[in-house]
Amino acid sequence: MAHWSDTLAVFDTETTGLDTQSSRIVTAYLGLINAEGEVTESTLWLANPGIPIPAAATAVHGVTNEVAQAEGRDARDVVEEIGRAVGAYLEQGIPVVAYNASYDFSILHHEMLRYGLSPLDTPRPIVDPLVIDRAVDQYRRGKRTLQMATAHYMVRFEDAHTADADAVAAGRVAQAMIRTHLAELPDTAAALHDQQIEWSKAWAENYQQFRRGRGEPSFVASGDWPVRL
Repeated sequence: MAHWSDTLAVFDTETTGLDTQSSRIVTAYLGLINAEGEVTESTLWLANPGIPIPAAATAVHGVTNEVAQAEGRDARDVVEEIGRAVGAYLEQGIPVVAYNASYDFSILHHEMLRYGLSPLDTPRPIVDPLVIDRAVDQYRRGKRTLQMATAHYMVRFEDAHTADADAVAAGRVAQAMIRTHLAELPDTAAALHDQQIEWSKAWAENYQQFRRGRGEPSFVASGDWPVRL
């Protein structure tokens, strides 16, 4: 029987850093997967971010300053195309999967603002396997990384930390999670989106309390999802 998760868009960015307001997109991937997790549409971008790529970032995604400058396209053009492509899927009602979506969608939001582009207006429905995993399997041991999630749900994952591999793996993990926890999840992508907003807030509140209880009284965890302004 068909389920809304049989067709999912998958999205990931690799950037110059971790701060969502100042970091720049270096590579990005947006694709479409079917019920079997096979890719049916695919777009990969490489941008010249206009600022130096720190060595720590290159060590993660493999893109050097030399490659970005020689082969990367104008950053504004890339950001505009990404925003338009993601928005097109959402307008069609196709859920977009991103692992730790508040990172990728915040990066995209601030990049669009940086170049004078209109950011996506309350993007939805978004599916974030990290938020779902923390809520429906909160006592599972181990880290909540994409690699650990793929291992737990027995999803094949190659070339970690490239935008295309990470995006597709996240989509397949989302489908596996939904099949496994079908009875515990809302029936529609829109309802799941709303539930993830609440789950993200609750997790952040608990994590902030935990860190403050460990001797960090000023620690703040943001529960804003899927965009942190």
